[in-house]
Amino acid sequence: MYLKSIHLRQFRNYRDQKVIFDAPKTILVGNNAQGKSNLLEAVELLSTLKSHRAPRDRDLILDAKPIGQIDGTLERQTGIIDLTLTLRSQGRRTVGINGESLRRHLDFLSVLNAVQFSSLDLDLVRGGPEYRRDWIDRLVTQLEPIYAHILQQYNQILRQRNALLKRGREQIFKTEMPISHRQSQTTNSQFPIPNSELSLWDAQLATAGSRVIRRRDRILERLIPFAQTWHQSISGSTEVLDIKYIANVEVTQELIASDNLEGVRQAFLEKINEKAIAEYHQGTSLVGPHRDDIAFTINHTPARQYGSQGQQRTLVLALKLAELQLIEEIVREPPLLLLDDVLAELDLNRQNQLLDAIQERFQTLITTTHLGAFDSQWLQRTQILSVQAGKII
Repeated sequence: MYLKSIHLRQFRNYRDQKVIFDAPKTILVGNNAQGKSNLLEAVELLSTLKSHRAPRDRDLILDAKPIGQIDGTLERQTGIIDLTLTLRSQGRRTVGINGESLRRHLDFLSVLNAVQFSSLDLDLVRGGPEYRRDWIDRLVTQLEPIYAHILQQYNQILRQRNALLKRGREQIFKTEMPISHRQSQTTNSQFPIPNSELSLWDAQLATAGSRVIRRRDRILERLIPFAQTWHQSISGSTEVLDIKYIANVEVTQELIASDNLEGVRQAFLEKINEKAIAEYHQGTSLVGPHRDDIAFTINHTPARQYGSQGQQRTLVLALKLAELQLIEEIVREPPLLLLDDVLAELDLNRQNQLLDAIQERFQTLITTTHLGAFDSQWLQRTQILSVQAGKII
């Protein structure tokens, strides 16, 4: 797939800017805070309908205007596709393909596939579990767009169940019952939430959560061999990478591999029963994929706590190259690669590994403050654009 052009209106610091991409590689050069990352963010939005930098649409619109818009023209094996995303400071965003508005955002996902790699991705290794959950969720959404609906459904059920538990906890602590006596209660009959009401939410959480677990695990299993191969290549076969999905609900690999959703659901419900008292007194859900993690180890040592900066960078680079390879294998077309000021984070060896892997196989958009990091031969057949205060020259 090849992004032929993108047109930004009232988006971030761009008032009205169209860019035509006429080479396999495009380098956006400029000082910090000029708008280089904003353009990559616009491509990310066309791909996943999510921004890793702003949770609210009104933060993406220039000068608090009512509407901002991103248009893109994409060439795929099936033909030319025009994509439109309209953002609103007040109201719901809308999406369209080839001039037709789509009722379901789900139908917009996975039309444009892209992998983004920025310096912030080091949090995949260094940061808390939420970074790794967000990473795997974004990847699954690109490969299985229905997952966006499943995850949204799970989070909605989780919020409602948490509200119920919080309300029950507040009622407990409003009573004059001593804490020691309250903690000795082990049945729902002593808890101010009707057993039937909580059981209803338990069942819904287990059903939706099982679907999340199954899809995360399935995609991760396909990604791991690619990541290990790339990691071995970049490290010169001196290190062994291992990746493990740490599910909060412990289920056997055989259970997930056999696609036994009911078995996963039963394990989910059993874990909820085990944590019932703790959930009552903490007033929140302690069971489910919202508490999952992914463990990275290098030579059997946890990469997060003990990996050097170089090892952590190698790991993230291997993951990103594995994403490219996995998406290409599944969708049968190479995705776009977005490199946001990342070359400065890599030493010369890792830069060369990345640039050699890209070649002209993937359309690549790169942001940088200077061109000194690039080999002169690599700059051939490269489009170089200057970005200054929301204008691209």
